[in-house]
Amino acid sequence: MFRDFKMRKEELLNKAYLKYLRLATRDIVGNYDVSESELNFMLFVYDYEFFTMDYAADAYFYNRLKLAQRVIFPLQNKEYIYKYYDRLSPTTYEEAMFDQDRWKYKVRYALTQKARLLVQKYYRKIEGEEQINVPT
Repeated sequence: MFRDFKMRKEELLNKAYLKYLRLATRDIVGNYDVSESELNFMLFVYDYEFFTMDYAADAYFYNRLKLAQRVIFPLQNKEYIYKYYDRLSPTTYEEAMFDQDRWKYKVRYALTQKARLLVQKYYRKIEGEEQINVPT
């Protein structure tokens, strides 16, 4: 009789929870209205308070137009991203903070609370704190 596997000693391992990465991703993509590329982008911008499309495209190594069409606008339509700042909603504090002419602005985007909670749920699933429910 042969063994199919043998677990390594726990004290020899650091963290090995990334083996559940694919299953957790399938869970989130299958049970929520986001694609895998949208989920990956939300994970990337999770630690930003806000970002511009130009900055996100450069930092994410993605074409600006394709990022807008394939990721940002669909996430905005699904209410996972919102406009943190645009020229139609200036206040005295924001104008002083950004110090830009009203017509030479860049829209700042941010994750909504709904998106932040989804990312936190994803991390809990990867770390084994929450059950992974893979759709069949």
